[in-house]
Amino acid sequence: METLVAISIFSISILGLLSVLASGITSTTYAKNKIIAGYLAQEGIEYVRNMRDTFVLYDYDSNGNPIGWASFINKITPCETTKGCFFDDSSVPFSIPSNMAMKNLTLNPCSSATCPNGLLLYNSSTGEYGYANNGTSSGFVRKVWMIPNNLNPSNEIQIFSEVSWTQGSGNYNITFSENLFNWVQ
Repeated sequence: METLVAISIFSISILGLLSVLASGITSTTYAKNKIIAGYLAQEGIEYVRNMRDTFVLYDYDSNGNPIGWASFINKITPCETTKGCFFDDSSVPFSIPSNMAMKNLTLNPCSSATCPNGLLLYNSSTGEYGYANNGTSSGFVRKVWMIPNNLNPSNEIQIFSEVSWTQGSGNYNITFSENLFNWVQ
């Protein structure tokens, strides 16, 4: 009888330890995914900021007048919806030094508010996330959108970058935002 009680206590102790271990692994995976999502959301903001800077610094009309901010706004206007858009950087010639490389960044409208066509692929050999990098599904979906500033619509917009993912039975997302200004007058 004593042996049976001892085995029961030992079994319950082991089950408790396994439960704590499983909870720790789940928490670690969530923390890892949240860090990756944060980096991917910030990357979305950086892409849009880089596109703004490229247009503002290097886009001129035939008379040499700067038209960059207006060109940037025209390029990002399709993202002014509740659905947002995703960008495909495979058309950007990063390997060729060019002041206007970011003009080639393609912004594509999302098909729905969850932007399933914004699913990022992960290339395990390079460690890169992207849309056309011959990788496997990462589970992360990124979308960006913009809202014009009502007080200063011709010189300021607010950019949002959201990354969402599913883990277990829960859906998670992280959203970053930043105000971008027409800093050249």
